Order: sequence, then structure tokens, then C-alpha cells
Amino acid sequence: VDNHVLDIAKFASIHPGGAHVFANFRAGANDATAAFFALHTTDVLRKYIPRLRVGVLEGAQANDAPSSRDFVNPVGLAPSERPGYATSPYYNASHAAFRKVVRKFTQTEIRDEALANDVTGKAPSSEMFEKLGAHGYLALRLGPSPVLAAVYPGPLPGGIKASEYDYFHELIVAEELATLGTPGYADGIGGGLSIGLPPVAMFGTDALRRKVLPEVLSGKKKICLAISEAGAGSDVANIGCKAELSEDGRHFVVTGAKKWITNGMFADYFTTAVRTSGPGMGGITLLLIERSEGVSTRLIKSMYSSSAGTAYVLFDHVRVPVENVLGKVGQGFKCIMFNFNHERWVMCATIVAYSRVLLDEAMRWAFVRKVFGKALIEQPVIREKLANMTSRIEAAHAWVESVTFQMCQDSKAKHLAGQIALLKAHCSEVMWKCVDDAQQVLGGRGITQSGMGAKVERIAAYAKLGAILGGSEEILRDLGVREMAKETSAVNANNRVSA
Repeated sequence: VDNHVLDIAKFASIHPGGAHVFANFRAGANDATAAFFALHTTDVLRKYIPRLRVGVLEGAQANDAPSSRDFVNPVGLAPSERPGYATSPYYNASHAAFRKVVRKFTQTEIRDEALANDVTGKAPSSEMFEKLGAHGYLALRLGPSPVLAAVYPGPLPGGIKASEYDYFHELIVAEELATLGTPGYADGIGGGLSIGLPPVAMFGTDALRRKVLPEVLSGKKKICLAISEAGAGSDVANIGCKAELSEDGRHFVVTGAKKWITNGMFADYFTTAVRTSGPGMGGITLLLIERSEGVSTRLIKSMYSSSAGTAYVLFDHVRVPVENVLGKVGQGFKCIMFNFNHERWVMCATIVAYSRVLLDEAMRWAFVRKVFGKALIEQPVIREKLANMTSRIEAAHAWVESVTFQMCQDSKAKHLAGQIALLKAHCSEVMWKCVDDAQQVLGGRGITQSGMGAKVERIAAYAKLGAILGGSEEILRDLGVREMAKETSAVNANNRVSA
């Protein structure tokens, strides 16, 4: 197979598909490469070469990671790195160097545990968190921040300074993590941090930032965002988790529950929306709650891997120092809305990246699989599906890059809230349609948790979460149009004044 001579005599009886699978390979001196790769990925060959290989063909080069079968699919790459494409104005040399470093680290240091834990549902290991922290990868998930340089003075991956780190660098992080095709695990190693730590960085006291940020960015402690409740999802202003001031005025006593909290199972800190006064958005305060007496978590099993640590979080008369207020009492809703732009943008970047993985997997299979005497890629109906996937993904990716550019200019710009809301609704719809097309191309393999369609199946399990988390599609489309209407009214009002 691919110039490797393999002795399968002992292995045949324990092959997952049964010994009969090897009937196609018993070709004596003939090449079994085509038959092998019709049923296996390159990863399988990499895994078993060390134990099954007895030699290589004369004149052939021994290679444990055979390059001849590392299928290069240009549409599986971001446009900025495709061969022959003009250099994108959005990226510079630091972005290209940064992508190479992040890709190598992702594939060599994260990949094995990601593939294993996403299947078993096991949480990312403490060793992995500390490794990510030591190499600066947790700091990357914080996103560009004025406090990043203060709390992480060392160089970030790729040798870039914290002051040079921008949203296109963060976009690259999301894209490279997505290539693993392990949505649950990818959320497990920083999903909570990317949405739970920015409010601490932006609105916490100096003392709180000095304590919490180094702990979390080093991987020694973990954090999550706790907003959603059983009775309050997209309707954030309706939350009911209560926080009452203690008699001595030194603590808030928190009672209530949060639901569907990413990383909640293993979080040490909970950036939590609580109600400190009357109904509506004006009664909401954002608190940082440390795991302590009265805090308990239970696993919520959802469509994707439990390695994300999705939890039901119960606060039973938890005493929280008043110094842990993020922002001001009664202004928590503003802090949450500020944070939503970055949270939803990260989801947009991730969703489009997963959609591109789906296209990559579908294209690979279309070249390998033969039906009715032809490769799938020769079938017009399959080419139509690939065309539809490509068109949707490239359009969504272009929009993501456009919004990313706007964020680099001013991440707090008011007009971004509506744009990002519409973008996320669009991206989740694109992903849902790409899942459908990819599974149709891969057939049974696309709905199987192992083998050649495993990535597609795992991403399919995540697709609906992308349409709900961070705000449902319906809510976000409505928000986007309302923001557009405000912008239109403001522009016309200014025009009338000018006239």
C-alpha cells in the first residue's frame, strides 16, 4: 500500500470490519493502494505502519506519513493561503507566519487528545490546559484587548507582540482549531474562556484582573460565561437568578440556576448575570462567582461531545464579595451586550471554518469513491452539491473577513451589533445546508461516528447548536433589522439637520 509492504496475517482477524475486508487486498505482488484508500484515511495508514510494515518496495522511500496520499484540496484552505491567489489586503506577513505556527501546534500538540476525548466525552486534561497556557494559546482566546499586554507580557505564538495581535490573528486560531473536526473538544479548551474572560478583562477591578487573568491564561484555573437559564435564553433581560446584598453590605448572596453553560462542569470561575433589583435589563448585574460552597454543577448531555463540559449550574446561597461586580451594579446588561459582539463573531468564524471542513471532506470523498463505474466527482449531481457548498462558504467567509476588518478599526462601533447578528444567523444557515450536502455526498459514512465520515458526523451534531447558542437565528435577524432601522433613522435625521 503506497509503496509499503504490510504483513496483515495476524491483524486480519482483529480488523474492525472483519477479515473479509482484506479480500480486496489479496493481490499478491499487485498494488493494493487504490483498494485501501477507498475504505481508509491516511490516518489509518500512519497509525498501523509501524507495527505492520515489513519493508518497502525496492527504490521507494520509507515514509511513516506518506505524502503521496495527503490529498491537497484548495477549497479546503482559506482563500488567503491558496496557491495562485493574490495576497489578501486583510493579511500581512505576521498572519502567514502565525498560521503556520498555530497549525503545527494544533496538529502536533492538540490533535491526538482532541480526537480521543471528543469521542469519549472526556474533558480536556489539566495537562493540556497548562500546555496551552504555557505556549500562549489561552491568551489568544481572550482576543485583542488593551489589557492583554499587561497580563501576558511575553510574545504570543509566532513571536507576535500582544499589541500587534488583531482579530485576523484570532480568526486564524478559530480556523485552525476547526480543522480538527472536534467541536465539543474545541469548545472545551477555551470556549468558556473566550466569552467568560473578556468581561473580567474589560470591566473587572484592577485587583480582580491581577488575580484572575494570570490564573486563567496560565491554564491553572478555568472560566465560563453563565447567562442562559431555563426561562431565559435569547431573552437575556428576563433572567431570574437573584443576588441580594448581605446585611453587612460586603457580599451578594446568589440563589438560582443557569443552564447550557459551556465549560461549566470544570470551571473555577463563573461570569454570571444576576438580578440585583427589579424586572427588566436595568435590574441586571454581572458578577464573577468563584466555585465555592453552594456552587454545584451537573452535566447536560447535548447533541455534541460532552468534552465541552456543558452544565447545569446551581447557586445555593453563594456569598460573593461585592468587589466581584463587573462594571457597575444594575449595568450588567450593557456589559453582556458589549461581550456579545465578540462572542457572536467568534461563533461566525468557527461556523464558517467548520463548513469549509465539510466541503473539504466531501470533495476528498468525491475523488475517492466510485459508483456506477465513475468517481463521484464525475457525477453532475454531486458537482452541483459541491458548487452550492462552495458558493455559500466563500460568500460567508468574505462577509466574516469584512466584519473582522471593521472590528480591527473599532470593535466597539455601534453598527457592528446588527451586522454581526445578521452574519451569525447567515453563517449558521450556511452550515446547516452544508451539513446536509456533505452527508448526502458521503452517504452512510456521513452519519457514522467513526471512519472516513467521522468529521462530518461530529460537525453535523454541532450544527444546530450553532443556530441557537449566542442567540437564535430568529432573534438575531430581528435584532439586525432593528439596528439597521436605527441607523437609517439616524442618518436621515442628520441629513434633515444639515439641510
